[in-house]
Amino acid sequence: MDGSLALWMFAAVFIVLLMGYPVAISLAGTALVFAFAGMHFGTFDPAFLEALPNRLFGIIENDTLIAVPLFVFMGVMLEKSKIAEGLLENMSKLFGTLPGGLGFSVILVGMLMAASTGIVGATVVTMGLLSLPTMLKRNYDPALACGTICASGTLGQIIPPSIVLVLLGDVISAAYQQAQLDMGIFSPDTISVGDLFAGALIPGLILVLLYLLYLAVIAFAKPSACPALPKTHSDTHLLIDLGKNLFPPLLLIVAVLGSIVGGVATPTEAASVGAIGAMVLAYAKQQLTVKQLKAVSRDTTQVTSMVFFILIGASLFSLVFRGFGGDVLVEDILTDLPGGVFGAMLAVMLVMFLLGFVLDFIEITFVVVPIVAPILLAMGVNPVWLGIMIALNLQTSFLTPPFGFALFYLRGVAPASIRTSQIYKGVIPFIVIQLCLLAVLAAWPGLATWLPDLIYKN
Repeated sequence: MDGSLALWMFAAVFIVLLMGYPVAISLAGTALVFAFAGMHFGTFDPAFLEALPNRLFGIIENDTLIAVPLFVFMGVMLEKSKIAEGLLENMSKLFGTLPGGLGFSVILVGMLMAASTGIVGATVVTMGLLSLPTMLKRNYDPALACGTICASGTLGQIIPPSIVLVLLGDVISAAYQQAQLDMGIFSPDTISVGDLFAGALIPGLILVLLYLLYLAVIAFAKPSACPALPKTHSDTHLLIDLGKNLFPPLLLIVAVLGSIVGGVATPTEAASVGAIGAMVLAYAKQQLTVKQLKAVSRDTTQVTSMVFFILIGASLFSLVFRGFGGDVLVEDILTDLPGGVFGAMLAVMLVMFLLGFVLDFIEITFVVVPIVAPILLAMGVNPVWLGIMIALNLQTSFLTPPFGFALFYLRGVAPASIRTSQIYKGVIPFIVIQLCLLAVLAAWPGLATWLPDLIYKN
């Protein structure tokens, strides 16, 4: 079997997705059609489908994935409790009298929101609704304002605790064990979500610093693009108000992230602490009502159901893909590329970047990563570095015109006076920053691997 049918199946999924069908149904439905056709013509072994119940039972048994609904609940609760609104208001007072100060506030609040929610769409929409009208009112360049909001909103891809990293950690962990077993290592090493969280800290903070540096350069070179807010009377309560709005969510983030990275708690245990902590913060802000709790629970159920429905569809797709010999074909393609590991890694990053235009991170994590990760890991690629590179790559893809998801999220809440071309223009410098960081991380993998090695002594 040459595996060509697997590639045709991949192409068919994209056609079905472009027709507007839901992702999970597209993955499962296309896989079943090809599987039944393959069985009819004798090119597919039905024994592969018999493995599906075990796959689904493995999903149900997976303790790490229990963290997903808990982190989603934490993020939605913090989003609806208006913590971002209070943070933005007080940080704007603190930095606003400096050129570019409002932009600094947006990036810093976006970073905290990313660490709190880990949901890109929620952060972009929230920051767009809260900060874009204010930035336009203060005569910020519309393109710069839109670019800043989109870029800060996508930090949820890389700033831990991130749902992206939770899912990637689970998939790459399984791929790492599979790669070692394929190499004849029957007592394989493991990596955890905590490894990816620790690995993402330094690149994530560097990215935030680069964003701030870019805004500082713009503020110095062209102050009219990001003017300072007019100075008002001194607010003696500003630092107190800022502390009230900043300290509780910061404490919650440190508690959740610190317990995972420090090995005190598993991601699931830490996520439960985060969910309870978010409820406490909402109660303290008098936002925890029965109506609010129902709304948060409903949104959490919807997001979680979507994630697991896609995971089930992706599991079926993966089985059929392997049944047609697709994994062998991909391995042959990657290992035959010129440049060895570098060429294979470059090809995978490019494909994922392009897929990020039409697929969300969940589909890419569940469909593409299980296919390519075992091959790259068997070639000697560090699993933590691979996970951080994928997360940064997808973050860049979500910003890139004309299909970037973050651009659509902002377009949906931006006023009619904002042209789509201005949104595209505004994100280009941030895309360049992220591509530079990807190149730096590719040249110095230690930026992602040093901290996990130091903490966990791998």
